[in-house]
Amino acid sequence: MSAAPLRAESVTLAYDARVVAERLTVDIPEGGFTAIVGPNACGKSTLLRALVRMLKPRAGSVLLDGQEISSLPTKQVARRLGLLPQSSVAPDGITVVDLVARGRHPYQRLLRQWSHEDERAVNEAMAQTHIEELATRLVDELSGGQRQRVWIAMALAQETPLLLLDEPITFLDIAHQVEVLDLCAKLHVEGRTLVAVLHDLNHACRYATHLIAMRDGAVVAEGPPAEIVTAELVERVFGLKCLVVPCPATGAPMVVPAASQA
Repeated sequence: MSAAPLRAESVTLAYDARVVAERLTVDIPEGGFTAIVGPNACGKSTLLRALVRMLKPRAGSVLLDGQEISSLPTKQVARRLGLLPQSSVAPDGITVVDLVARGRHPYQRLLRQWSHEDERAVNEAMAQTHIEELATRLVDELSGGQRQRVWIAMALAQETPLLLLDEPITFLDIAHQVEVLDLCAKLHVEGRTLVAVLHDLNHACRYATHLIAMRDGAVVAEGPPAEIVTAELVERVFGLKCLVVPCPATGAPMVVPAASQA
């Protein structure tokens, strides 16, 4: 993998008086599928918000392709970064195809309105996420898994090389979790750089090529799951005694909680 296209460099992240992270440095490997993991309130989503310019660091810099992201025009950033936020709310009465089409807004200008190129991007995004048959349905009528695929399609319609997802499988049942993560893995194989905040460490180990493990606003370990995920790391990060064994399906590290002594 080449140099990181997205980097947080010695950033201090805070909400008013509450400091979440200090002097935090993170590189997002180009062409990788990075999962940010850690316990609740450790700073995972805060870091993602800083990487996509939704939270301005109190100190330090976020660099996109080597440039300070805060200095770049909004549309330029939107053509490089796609985001699936933690809580996505569709406007009332909007259809699937109209929501996906909103992903083309970064390319609209006064003298360039909807084009054949926009139409192609929307159609391809819907095909990639297998939602063509839902095109005329209202978004608020869909299941949770279907809605997540629609939001991912909207991000794909931006045609950005970087796609960031904040807890994309929260509130989904296990079948829909796997469905969404299988889609993310497919997008990664097709060439996108992905970053996802994930709560489930086993999902992260199964799908990601690069892990960033956080606790208390600091990076405890980072690297390929097979190289860094050990019982000692899981106890240090999550406070959980466990065994780490190879997944029988994929060979990836799998965390098995230790038997209760009760």
